[in-house]
Amino acid sequence: MSRLSFREQVLRVREDAILSAVNRLLADKGFDLMTVDEVAADVGIAKASLYKHFASKEALAAAAMVRMLQRLQAMLDQQSVRADASVTERLKAVVRWALELQLAGEMPTLPSQNSSLRAELLSSKAYLNLLLQVSEKLGEWIVQAQAEGDIDPALPPEVVLYTLYARACDPVPAFLKAGGNFSDAQIVDWVLSTCMNGLRGRG
Repeated sequence: MSRLSFREQVLRVREDAILSAVNRLLADKGFDLMTVDEVAADVGIAKASLYKHFASKEALAAAAMVRMLQRLQAMLDQQSVRADASVTERLKAVVRWALELQLAGEMPTLPSQNSSLRAELLSSKAYLNLLLQVSEKLGEWIVQAQAEGDIDPALPPEVVLYTLYARACDPVPAFLKAGGNFSDAQIVDWVLSTCMNGLRGRG
């Protein structure tokens, strides 16, 4: 594997800083309120320099989502080799991870309806490939958990998958955290419980 030149290393460090800033701003303000000027100011570079890395606000958001999916894929790889965990425990670990990231302000929030952003995401091979890979892995675990009776087998697997994905942008953790009455650990435990076990009391 060839070593990166000094210039390439500098560009990569700057790109990492840009994506870290985008991730924080998307988590804090969301896509609609985030501006390219804010990203450039956060990194400490001119907007013109930022545009040398990413052509648009949509491209910034897409790159942030690729990075998040890479983190999710690494997390799934770690869970896959756990001999001490059932598939249901692995799924719970993934939801817990997403909730913890959200409470830490590290989970980017994107609008579900935005035509230009959607077009950018659909044109990104890296995004689509990663999304397919993580969805397939999670889908396998969901089907296995249903076969083992831990998840209702009457539910279509994609319903379960989208329910798990939705925890990454669930407003409940932020509401509970803003109230100041509960710790992050309590919030994660309770939201995880309602996601995986529902609201019914035990008979």
